[in-house]
Amino acid sequence: MKEFCHYLEKGADVLGLSLSPEQVGLLAAHARELIRWNAKINLTAITDIQLVAYKHFLDALAAARFLDRPSRIMDMGSGAGFPAVPMKVICPDLDVTMVDAVRKKVSFLNHVVRTLRLNNISALHARVEDLAKDSGQLQMYDAVTARGFADLGKLAGLAGPMLAPGGKIYALKGVHASEEVTSELTKQFHITHRSYTLPVVEAQRVVVILEARQTHASAL
Repeated sequence: MKEFCHYLEKGADVLGLSLSPEQVGLLAAHARELIRWNAKINLTAITDIQLVAYKHFLDALAAARFLDRPSRIMDMGSGAGFPAVPMKVICPDLDVTMVDAVRKKVSFLNHVVRTLRLNNISALHARVEDLAKDSGQLQMYDAVTARGFADLGKLAGLAGPMLAPGGKIYALKGVHASEEVTSELTKQFHITHRSYTLPVVEAQRVVVILEARQTHASAL
């Protein structure tokens, strides 16, 4: 994975991210297992090692800069572990629950966690639509993250019940994310955008952060 490490370190330098040799090694191990497992199950359509480094790993690492920490996080639709696993590697104080409806992907996620020997991160096999029926999940998280999972309206509806008071939703989106912001969402949430550009591939990315507006009873 020498080539992957080169691209990862080069991209991290451009983004102003500082990665330790240990963190680079962990991320490379994740990439190695991703490529190996992808030959058996469909985890990603991106197979070029440079694009894997930039579009998967650096995208997640760049977005991690905007997280409030320490936090208990639910990552919805984790798939191959993005953004959850790289975020955990660069922010080891996070407590992460990854959720995916595809059992094979959950098996992969648990394998990665074991391989990387990460603590306080686990994968849950479930449909996110069913989580609101699980009292053990309601209002348990400081943040919900999701990348390419659903439009903002649907994501807000699914993630909202999971958030503890003051919790936030972090949606990793493309450059047209603002088109998903509706008047209904702006009534319910304080919404901010954090933009960045992935190096080399020059992809414009946005983290849309939704924080529920507090409603106060009238003092009159």
